[in-house]
Amino acid sequence: MSTTTSARSDVPARLPTLSRRRKVKDGMAAGLIGLAFLFALIPLVWVLWTVISRGLPVVLNIDWWTQSQRLVGPLDEGGGALHAIIGTLVQAFFASIIAIPLGILGGILLVEYPENKLIKPLSFMTDVLTGIPSIVSALFIYAAFVTAFGWNRMGFLVSLALVLLMIPVIVRGTEEMLRIVPNELREASYALGVPRWKTVLRIVIPTAMTGIITSIMLGLARIMGETAPLLILVGYTSSINWNPFQGEQAALPLMINVERTNPLPPAQDRTWGAAFTLILIVMLLSLGARLLGRFAGVKK
Repeated sequence: MSTTTSARSDVPARLPTLSRRRKVKDGMAAGLIGLAFLFALIPLVWVLWTVISRGLPVVLNIDWWTQSQRLVGPLDEGGGALHAIIGTLVQAFFASIIAIPLGILGGILLVEYPENKLIKPLSFMTDVLTGIPSIVSALFIYAAFVTAFGWNRMGFLVSLALVLLMIPVIVRGTEEMLRIVPNELREASYALGVPRWKTVLRIVIPTAMTGIITSIMLGLARIMGETAPLLILVGYTSSINWNPFQGEQAALPLMINVERTNPLPPAQDRTWGAAFTLILIVMLLSLGARLLGRFAGVKK
């Protein structure tokens, strides 16, 4: 009896010691994570500062946003990136109108219809697409459409290659966002006699809309900087081309790749300007998506 009483009396004395040890370990872990975060920020901040400092003077010129590189020679200064901006936005637009519905539907199928027979092949193909390099998707589109069907190289084929890169990002992002929606919301809707499809459409998706929009923006950021599909599936032109189904079409990554091969200062300035423009466009789209997510979700 005395032994048991003594053991119990030692427990309160050990608790402060364990608490102090845990606090020390927690502080050390938080410090290491903070140091790792700061260490990871160093190259990011350096790259951003370099691009902004070199590209900002170029984009501040109004001609950069209103003119193309048509009739601008390698030795000439000036010109603009309007042709590349239009090509980037057009290609991203056609990729988005294909990838966004398919990606969201794939995420809904994985979460809301687990009994469907397409779940396993869909999950497998999503994992496969997540790991493929962009050049593989470009070569697949080239083999399927240019080699097999005899299509000409054009901007729309670039969009098809970007679709293969964008879909898995949206599928996995939508899947994770739908999984964190409380099941109580679904059960309450089913209890009121609401069909499953209407529950998904009216309750589940609006609840997860902010996260779904974020996954879409991650997919856009993933594809807008790709260069391999542009090099393989479309040629570069210094003129404006709004039609992705005919002729060569420029894009900001392709403009960067073309201009960087020219060592002359005007071309190098255009390279930094195109890089900064691409970062700016992605940032503005992300901010716009954040604002859209605030108004598209469930109103409290």
